[in-house]
Amino acid sequence: MTHPFYAIHTHGLIRVAAATPRASVGDTGANAEATIALAREADAKGVDLVVFPELNITSYAIDDLHLQTAQQRATLAAIATVVEASATLRPVLLVGAALVRNGRLYNCALVIARGEVLGVVPKTFLPNYREFYEKRWFASGAGLTGVTIALDGEEVPFGTDLIFAARDLPGFVFHAEICEDYWAPTPPSTAGALAGALICCNLSASNIVIGKARERAMLAASQSARAMCAYVYSAAGPGESTTEVAWDGQGLIHELGEQIAESARFSTEPELVIADVDCERITQDRLRNGTFNDAVVLAGNPETRFRRIAFDHAVVLEAEINLEVNDPPPPGGGWQAQPDGGGGTRNACSVSSPSVAYGATPPWRGRIGQSATCHSPLPVRPERSDAA
Repeated sequence: MTHPFYAIHTHGLIRVAAATPRASVGDTGANAEATIALAREADAKGVDLVVFPELNITSYAIDDLHLQTAQQRATLAAIATVVEASATLRPVLLVGAALVRNGRLYNCALVIARGEVLGVVPKTFLPNYREFYEKRWFASGAGLTGVTIALDGEEVPFGTDLIFAARDLPGFVFHAEICEDYWAPTPPSTAGALAGALICCNLSASNIVIGKARERAMLAASQSARAMCAYVYSAAGPGESTTEVAWDGQGLIHELGEQIAESARFSTEPELVIADVDCERITQDRLRNGTFNDAVVLAGNPETRFRRIAFDHAVVLEAEINLEVNDPPPPGGGWQAQPDGGGGTRNACSVSSPSVAYGATPPWRGRIGQSATCHSPLPVRPERSDAA
């Protein structure tokens, strides 16, 4: 028989991914196809939310081509292609594109789900130092609240005041910021978390220099700890222009200050790094931490200034897991206590089993005394050696 107890969503976990597609400089059609390919892979692996790099549709390092009308129109056509493909896919997609609004060009994160653009978040902090000169092309989204942008004949919420929440999956609440935003002394994701987002996302281009990978990981860990959230970060990788800079495609997933997944760097192939983040744990930590609530009050209750964009995620637990309760454990599966980064222990094992869908070899993730979870939508139940 099947039982929803063994589905990750029953226990407040959300499956997230940082995607590193292979970029094609200035070729928006090819970038759309690369985005769709990774979105389909994420769909096959039961992912709820996929974060792509900054400007992954338009391309980042194209300099003044950003200002060409032909490039802007090609970007809109590529976005329409991705939106159409998303109609039959499970994950919410965060993709990057340059969009024109009211005579200004904005570096944007588009939130796409089930054939619809839910909202568009413009970048707030534009780097204009050292190798960066984004203010040559882009306008800051600072102060843009309560407005919309026309996309394919529809008026879509636009601004820095957006958080997104699934109506049918408690805890699936997220915020988006872009690259430099989390290098700033006041990252927009801080206000997003105080407004109720449990997952903060960063679409980044972020060329690589010595020591920068450590800095990114430090910033993601720090923000996920201080804002009491999960943090998903995706940087541009292979295929971006290397005329002046280099790219490593670093993908990171953190939860409450702990790094739980990281991509390979300098890979020449597309990559999808996946982890299940424990939104129930994040909620419980916030409930127990009076300082977080004090920060909400002292910040003027940001939820009163944010628009909460609701969407249907349509989760069906039993159909999702197809789990036989009395199934034997996967071959070679055994639980090992591993450090969880916070002084405690976490259970994990790698398994390979024909009972796991899509031929995946998923790392299991759980905590001692709690239920098992898996990075596949169709896990078999492991035997527990540490039953509480």
